[in-house]
Amino acid sequence: MTEIRPGRNGDVYVPYHSRIGSESLVYFTRDLSAAGLEKIYDKVSSNLSGKIAVKLHTGEPEGPNIIPRPWVKALFENRLKDKATIVETNTYYKGGRYTTEEHRKTLETNGWTFCPVDIMDAEGVAALPVHNGKWFKEMHVGKDLLNYDSMLVLTHFKGHTQGGFGGSNKNIGIGCADGRIGKAEIHTTPGQDNQWDIAKEEFMERMTESTHATVDHFGKNISFINVMRNMSVSCDCEGKDAEPVMTPDVGILASLDILAVDQACVDVVYAMPSHAGKHMIERIESRHGLRQLSYMKELGMGNDRYKILDIDTGQFITIEDIVKDLKPGWQPDQYNTFAGRNDLSKMEK
Repeated sequence: MTEIRPGRNGDVYVPYHSRIGSESLVYFTRDLSAAGLEKIYDKVSSNLSGKIAVKLHTGEPEGPNIIPRPWVKALFENRLKDKATIVETNTYYKGGRYTTEEHRKTLETNGWTFCPVDIMDAEGVAALPVHNGKWFKEMHVGKDLLNYDSMLVLTHFKGHTQGGFGGSNKNIGIGCADGRIGKAEIHTTPGQDNQWDIAKEEFMERMTESTHATVDHFGKNISFINVMRNMSVSCDCEGKDAEPVMTPDVGILASLDILAVDQACVDVVYAMPSHAGKHMIERIESRHGLRQLSYMKELGMGNDRYKILDIDTGQFITIEDIVKDLKPGWQPDQYNTFAGRNDLSKMEK
């Protein structure tokens, strides 16, 4: 039996001019607001029909860095209406979302009460095939995922303790896997005391194969939006314990190609002037997180080359255009002026 080995070079950044293959279309707006989110949603939503699952990281109790709840509320009221449901799964670690009951309390704490929220693994799991996977033949996801016709992957782009960065790939690779079986398959070698023993390239590949199963399941009926705001090197799973944000806010990117949108976000971080992206870069490379991108390409999940359409101007732009006016450091906005993120009286103003 041939031994399975992970790939290599997850800590080596490949610049754009060294990549080959086709280009996908990525949309961009600097408008970090509810209006900006609606505007970019309109560019990638024509393929979403029937019952729409909105895969969103709803956060640990009062976590400060997730996508602002009022933006998502406005998207539901003005675009999604009664066609969509926020979907989540329970966590693999003990905390505010470990059990369905705890998860429901956290959803209420964080204000996700304006629309249905489906904890997809509350009633069990389903197995999706993983085509051409080397680690998995199937991945276990929350059973209720099968109830939806389309998926909007609405992602807060940030760092990640295990994955280096968390983009659309992490949002569904971990976020659709159920909390007991699927997440264990990604994170833990059976029989190990350390539930997080799988790391670096192997972790990136397992997570990406999980994503592959969900993307294949929805086919053309899936879209991806990455919000580059409040980019702590910590995942939203760390809630109020997340590392302070050091990376400047950028804007929102979206595509029908999961690899293109995640790759473009990573390229933005690497292109930031005056070493403004250094904290994120260190987190990405120290975890060998770039293997997420190269493995998505190997699995045929998309293109790592792209054209960027600035929907604010209607012009095609480059990564360098996006970052040229960015300055090192980060300034909080109106949603970051209080200790917890869910003082609803302040958030609605």
